Amino acid sequence: MKFVDEATIEVIAGKGGNGVASFRREKFIPKGGPDGGDGGRGGSIFAVADRNVNTLVDFRYARLHRAKNGENGRGSDQYGAAAPDITLRVPVGTTIFDAETGEQLFDLDHHNQKVTLAAGGQGGLGNLHFKSSINRAPRQCTPGQEGEQRKLRLELKVLADVGLLGLPNAGKSTLISKVSNARPKIADYPFTTLHPNLGVVRTSPSHSFVIADIPGLIEGASEGAGLGHLFLRHLSRTRVLLHLVDVSSLDPDTDPVERAAADARAIVEELRLYDPALYEKPRWLVLNKLDMVADPAAVKERLCAALNWTGPVFGISALTGEGTQDLIWKLQEWLDAEKAKSHVEQDKADGTYVAEDPRFDDTRSNSES
Repeated sequence: MKFVDEATIEVIAGKGGNGVASFRREKFIPKGGPDGGDGGRGGSIFAVADRNVNTLVDFRYARLHRAKNGENGRGSDQYGAAAPDITLRVPVGTTIFDAETGEQLFDLDHHNQKVTLAAGGQGGLGNLHFKSSINRAPRQCTPGQEGEQRKLRLELKVLADVGLLGLPNAGKSTLISKVSNARPKIADYPFTTLHPNLGVVRTSPSHSFVIADIPGLIEGASEGAGLGHLFLRHLSRTRVLLHLVDVSSLDPDTDPVERAAADARAIVEELRLYDPALYEKPRWLVLNKLDMVADPAAVKERLCAALNWTGPVFGISALTGEGTQDLIWKLQEWLDAEKAKSHVEQDKADGTYVAEDPRFDDTRSNSES
């Protein structure tokens, strides 16, 4: 299936049915009174996040979504029927914007989250609502309200814990295929990856995380060069970025360390230019293709010095799997700690946080005994 991460649609909710002015006319009941019913509610249009949907491709072809109008009221106290609603199923991670103002309206970031895109109009009132002691034969009734109409832009940002970042052919697709269940296309030419790939990395029966691979970035990506800039938004939801750097060299006249350092600096600069918030995300340095280097330790030391790198750094070979297990275990440990920290912060914000009592610390009591 073609991956589509952006679409523009128009939604038009149904108009409410009109109320009616009617009077009861039966034999032997000359003054039956008003009996005009209300109009039915117009159909509304909703969006629901569905984890079984992974692309917005359907909305590229179905751009107009129009709900039906409510039925008009009738005599004999008959109310008009409400029109059926329309529910649009979108991938989890879809952000919805007003296409005309650019305002963000909704962010559907969990399964079964439901929002109203366009509310149907309320039905009009029949004349039975206007009956009173001084108005025994009201002839008033009201028309149904118009339904809401909007032009919307849908933008998909995949939900992943870890994002892979790097130049084309840095080995991102090979790494994600080695450590997860993803099976991306792998070849020895640039831009093999044409759309984001998601993979689940399972470190134990009860622990796992999601890793995302996007097309490789090149210098000038923030201005539209290459393919990666089209998908950089997918890294905005990740907790940590893995910056893959190819430390091998097919050009004998080029120092692999100097070339790798220049490439790494270029990618970081593109991040900063594209989105400062993305630039500020935690970033780990991963040196790939160490199996093609004679002295991996020296290359690692020289590259970290050239970049003034003080953060986490890992040396791996995505092709052979060397060093990948240590990387994913460290990632799982870091992600677990971050999630626990965010839960505590949320509990404190909600006023439900309870500090642990050292008297019930099993580790402390066992060591003392």
